[in-house]
Amino acid sequence: MAVDIAALWDHSKPEVSEQRFREALKSADSGEALLLQTQIARTHGIRKDFGRAREILAAVEPQAKAGPPEVQVRYFLELGRTYASTAHAQAQITPAERERARSLYMQAFDVAQKARLDNLAIDALHMMASVDVEPNAQLGWDLKALAYLEGSSQPDAKKWEASLRNNVGYARHLLGEYDEALRQFRLSLAAHERAGRPRNVRIAHWMIAWTLRAQRKFDDAIAIQLRLEREWAEAGEPDPYVFEELEHLYRATGDTARAEAYAAKLRGASK
Repeated sequence: MAVDIAALWDHSKPEVSEQRFREALKSADSGEALLLQTQIARTHGIRKDFGRAREILAAVEPQAKAGPPEVQVRYFLELGRTYASTAHAQAQITPAERERARSLYMQAFDVAQKARLDNLAIDALHMMASVDVEPNAQLGWDLKALAYLEGSSQPDAKKWEASLRNNVGYARHLLGEYDEALRQFRLSLAAHERAGRPRNVRIAHWMIAWTLRAQRKFDDAIAIQLRLEREWAEAGEPDPYVFEELEHLYRATGDTARAEAYAAKLRGASK
């Protein structure tokens, strides 16, 4: 497909992304139009409008299922994301919806694997952690996705490293395997630094500090979070997650006054 999907995406601004996709539709051929429609559906999913996303996908279903492999894979992926994804409240996903998502992600993986669309095959594997949410099960899927990445020579597939390392680190953290979690978070940080993603670099540092708190290395964690507070402020995006962590850290060290100050900042950021 000639259309560059990645260049049109800003996942933090789904409304803007939808506008870009709709603009691209004006000059798209039939195959590209199908691809763009799947991504328009995804913008609605990110906004938790899963019903609208399914309506858009239902309108292109016959053509998408008979289309080129990339169209098929993206159709299955985006329909799966309407049933189970990080945008969903896990407690509200029914067993039937979970199994529907599993089937769709596995169909996406099967087509992507056969077509050597490694980037999309990895996407399908990594989405399974939204279906099987117990930490050991998540870790299993994350490791499969990471192994697929390591076996691929495709540049688009390699771009998954930072995200997958973060996911492995998160699962290790939940399992109490903090040393390995830190190792993975630091590898994720390095991948984001190589890619030149300042926002993601800050998030990776947060994950490291979060794990240091779990290890009771409070001074090291505080130093990172205070630096992140400054950096997010300089970027014009004060981060409530940093305030929350600093509240926890100061409570853990017995500094009630500073803990209360950050609790107040957190309340202010939530308004």
